[in-house]
Amino acid sequence: MCGIWALFGSDECLSVQCTSAMRIAHRGPDAFRFENVNGFTNCCFGFHRLAIVDQLYGMQPLRIKKFPFLWLCYNGEIYNHLMLKKEFEFDHQTKVDGEILLHLYDRFGIHKMASLLDGVFAFILLDTANRKVFLGRDTYGVRPLFKLLTDDGFLAVCSEAKGLTNITHSMSSPAKISPFPPGHFEAFNLKLDGKVEAIQMDQFHCCTKEPSHAIYDSVEDLPTGFDEEKVKGNIRKLFENAVRKRLMAHRRIGCLLSGGLDSSLVAATLVKLAKEEKLKYPIQTYAIGAEDSPDILAARKVAAHIGSEHHEVNFSAEEGIQAVEDVIFHLETYDITTIRASVGMYLVSKYIREKTDSVVIFSGEGSDELTQGYIYFHKAPSPKAAAEDSVRLLKELYLFDGLRADRTTAAHGLELRVPFLDHRFTAYYLSLPEEMRTPKNGVEKHLLRDSFKGLNLIPDDILWRRKEAFSDGLMSIKKSWYNSLQDHLESEVSDAQLEKASKTFPHLTPRSKEAYYFRQVFEKHYPGRAEWLSHYWMPRWIDATDPSARTLSIYKPDKD
Repeated sequence: MCGIWALFGSDECLSVQCTSAMRIAHRGPDAFRFENVNGFTNCCFGFHRLAIVDQLYGMQPLRIKKFPFLWLCYNGEIYNHLMLKKEFEFDHQTKVDGEILLHLYDRFGIHKMASLLDGVFAFILLDTANRKVFLGRDTYGVRPLFKLLTDDGFLAVCSEAKGLTNITHSMSSPAKISPFPPGHFEAFNLKLDGKVEAIQMDQFHCCTKEPSHAIYDSVEDLPTGFDEEKVKGNIRKLFENAVRKRLMAHRRIGCLLSGGLDSSLVAATLVKLAKEEKLKYPIQTYAIGAEDSPDILAARKVAAHIGSEHHEVNFSAEEGIQAVEDVIFHLETYDITTIRASVGMYLVSKYIREKTDSVVIFSGEGSDELTQGYIYFHKAPSPKAAAEDSVRLLKELYLFDGLRADRTTAAHGLELRVPFLDHRFTAYYLSLPEEMRTPKNGVEKHLLRDSFKGLNLIPDDILWRRKEAFSDGLMSIKKSWYNSLQDHLESEVSDAQLEKASKTFPHLTPRSKEAYYFRQVFEKHYPGRAEWLSHYWMPRWIDATDPSARTLSIYKPDKD
């Protein structure tokens, strides 16, 4: 996990513009560098490094002797870099996983290069020999990327939007800052004056298709057909492979553990594989919640079962409320459920950074979207509708849960790893018959749970623990995080303010005092940038006015 930043064709002095790059310094606390591009005095790269792989040659922009005309700035991990190096007999100069991009680009061009990458990434690739600039982002947008492009061809790129909001340019109209679309690459011509011309935007991978790099995967051909036992065996094999490949790190690995199904499967598999790979330290797991909260109790049980070095972070509503403004600043959104759910993750990440030496953090993001884990899937009108909504959620993940997971950890200089979003695992799961993937017997994610039944990987009651509303799991049913937040914000926003909300905030007008307050804080830090959010995250097929599961009539918490 790093912070990348670049300008092409700046009209302003670069030493002034570079101060914007320091707004993402939290993403790479180990080192930073600014570098001008030879022959293009108004173009430069900025890089904030979190050292995970190759301590010696990991600084960027990455350049090697064989391709002196290529400049690469990227944020991410390429899990199959050694396999591709061996397959195509590349001669590497460094041990940096990203060097594989340079060799693949030189031999195959940008489209095939991007499609062969098994990993999470956002990249800026400059080819001065052919005067081309390329941007690209992984399938689910696990790694963030934003761009600013003016009408006269000035291009600015950054890991987070906050690194672009203060960029100056010569155009009279404000320049739009937009997230780069996941699973795509974009090509630009680089003009002699350093400015660019967009020439191509293409998708190199879609989540419903098996990725091109699958043929070079360490998992051999899987049994075909939809026999239930074969399918469950394939799910286990691909999931374990997804966790195993993500062990690539020179820094200590830990895992977030809420005690829910997803994080428990990740943590248990991680501990199992760490022992097999003979890691020299025990895996640390982290739970956050009030002392008697359902999540804390469930996570404690899982940690004891799998034998992790477990840490519990105490959560209070007061501490959560104090963190809300910082959370919104890092998230760059005013989406209601994203902010609510981010507070706990932000505080546990803060604890990890300050109190432990783990830097690479595994988490269970992506499972709810992939395996139809949200409560509202029980109300899907048909398996086809449920399957289509699952794909929609995955495609929008970078706006909501993916954004939450990246920003809350990156705020504290941690690197997130999310095995449920492994390309091959997700492609296989989405290829299964629609009927197999729906909730069954009143239990969501039934197929995933059933795949790990009888293995004693995690306690049986955790394997079948039903979906918990985050606000209920974090505190208690009597007084949830959701209710505590509502009570506090009741006095922060007046009835008169809420009545005039449509005039104050015409785009995605807030309908509650909580939503109004979040929007106020967002506008304080990012005035006039409301269009960054196209819609609020909301449940479907049910009459919902709030995204929280606990407000739905079909929701039943563990304890009343």
